[in-house]
Parts: sequence; structure tokens; C-alpha cells
Amino acid sequence: MKADQKEILSRFLPEGALEKVCKSIDEAHIHLRITAARSSRLGDFRPPKQVGDPYRISLNHNLNPYQFLITFVHELAHLEVYKTHKNKVQPHGVEWKQRFRQLMQPYLESQIFPAELSKSLSNYLQNAKAASGSDLELTRKLKQYNKIQKSLPTIEELSEGSVFRIASGRSFIKGARLRKRYKCQCVHSKRWYLFNPLAEVMLAEQIETK
Repeated sequence: MKADQKEILSRFLPEGALEKVCKSIDEAHIHLRITAARSSRLGDFRPPKQVGDPYRISLNHNLNPYQFLITFVHELAHLEVYKTHKNKVQPHGVEWKQRFRQLMQPYLESQIFPAELSKSLSNYLQNAKAASGSDLELTRKLKQYNKIQKSLPTIEELSEGSVFRIASGRSFIKGARLRKRYKCQCVHSKRWYLFNPLAEVMLAEQIETK
């Protein structure tokens, strides 16, 4: 990796992670792209379009350094599973979980993560899910390191019966919690949906709910 590329990448990573990440990029022949924020994903992996092309990993630019590193290793695990199994295994199956855990271990051993975050990350890696956001403990810990603390409330902070609006413009009424998610009713369609407790929403005002 060129010096100017390393310098740019260093701005997104926690201290102590740069050399390991650069080594992975060089060894796996990865084209890394840092993109605009995407609401549907934090990053993604794409195999080569044709023989000789690089593997492609993209990461959102607005991730905090620890989230950026975790997402990179998440996608790197996809790459390595693809190299071995192609598309013959589940995207987030046993093979991916095991490789993700193995790839993250050197970063944990290097104490790159703060102690409390390292503990939550280790717990998450025991049975990692497709999205790290599905682990509420880890998500709460990661949010503490966001450079810009958003003022939007999360669903778990609202009282039951509150009306809120999501980015698409649709409005919902907060209902009861069902295990790990909240059941909320769409004001317009009256259909029920499940929401992550840490989803950030906008409070709706003067919306007819009857």
C-alpha cells in the first residue's frame, strides 16, 4: 500500500491497527473503498468481477475508529470464506463466524480496544450475527466512541404510545417490547413492525393516530 493511502486510512482506524490492516489488504489483493454513509449497511464485500481483478471491500466513512476496524474484519472474513468455499456456504454461517473470530483475535490480543469494549466484542464473537448492531451491548459500547453524538432519541428511550418518525417519513406508534425488539404500529397502514431498541428516530408532532 502506498504511503499516501496509508496516511488516509490511518485517519479511520484506532491507534495500533494500521499495520495489521494494511498487511491484510496487501496480502489479499483488496481494493478498499471508503464510501458515503449508507443506512442499510456499514460495509460490504464483493468478489472479483473477472480473473485477475482485486477483491473489493467498501466501508462507510462515518464509522468511529473501532466500528470501522470491526467492519473491516467482518468483511475480510467474508473474503477469506469466499476464497475457500465460494458461494457454497451460508454468508454468516459457521465458517464465517469461525473466521471472523480468528481474524479479530490478534486485534484483541494487541489491546487496541478499550477494556469494556473488548469484553463486549469478545462476547459478541462467540456467536456473531450478520450485523453487529443486533448485539445491543456491543452497540451501546461502540456508540460511546462516535465523534459526533447525535441528539436523536432511540426507541428504547421513548415511552410506550409515543409517535415517532423514521428517515423514510413514515410514522409509528411505539408498542410493547417483545424479547429484544419493540413492536410498533405504522400510523398509516396499521401494520405492525419490529424495531431495534437502539434505532434513532424523530419525534412526530401533531399526527392523527386514530
